[in-house]
Amino acid sequence: MKNLIRVSIGLAFSAAIFAFAPAQTGLEIAVKAEKADNGWVSSSNRLVMTLTNRNGQITIRQMHGYSLEVENEGDKSMTIFDTPRDVKGTASMTFTHKTGDDDQWLFLPAIDRVKRISSSNKSGPFMGSEFAFEDLSSQEVEKYTYKYISDESVNGQDCYKLERYPVSKTSGYKRNIVWYNKDNFRPEKVEFYDRKDALLKTLTYSKYNQYASEYWRANTMKMVNHQNGKETSLAFSDYQFGIDLVDSDFSQNALKRAK
Repeated sequence: MKNLIRVSIGLAFSAAIFAFAPAQTGLEIAVKAEKADNGWVSSSNRLVMTLTNRNGQITIRQMHGYSLEVENEGDKSMTIFDTPRDVKGTASMTFTHKTGDDDQWLFLPAIDRVKRISSSNKSGPFMGSEFAFEDLSSQEVEKYTYKYISDESVNGQDCYKLERYPVSKTSGYKRNIVWYNKDNFRPEKVEFYDRKDALLKTLTYSKYNQYASEYWRANTMKMVNHQNGKETSLAFSDYQFGIDLVDSDFSQNALKRAK
């Protein structure tokens, strides 16, 4: 789940990059954003997921998660459900890759089984939320092609507005529009367009804090589905960085033992 909250930090770079074509400029911004958030190594957090249906009925779930940076690759992450009782012990794990499809698994304690999520199913909803399985992956630069659109204010922040197109043919999205904060390169908003190029969802980041004097994290993320009238909010807390994690903490056996 950490990957649902990965944000970008860094120094604003020269406006001279806009001398490039829009595609090159968009790539330059995306690369700067990714590099700005490198180096956190490992982290953990707690979060509360609030699901709201089109009638305003609310379901609340409590979770916690762990993440590990992998050199020259995407991140590894694990999210474990703590409450309510019907989902307690359910755990998901994602290995993000810079190229090719990500590896994802879901442990279902009711049947004591680890289920692999196939690439053809990654556009499906994660545990009934408005976040898709592919939204859980860290957003590696290589996963998209880019185009700079314009400068635009979002959430009261001056932003670079980029369009990005998924490289994967199994993505549930035709394109995304992303707004990166000009001062620190953290994302402020993402619009997701379905395969028919209709607006599907909007993800808004808010209540940012800086951790370890370096890494920006949004304490609230809200995903609104414009087509079904549902929304999912994530409230994050208790961030810790540089915790004791190794590769062996992210295996199918570790997923089954996760607490």
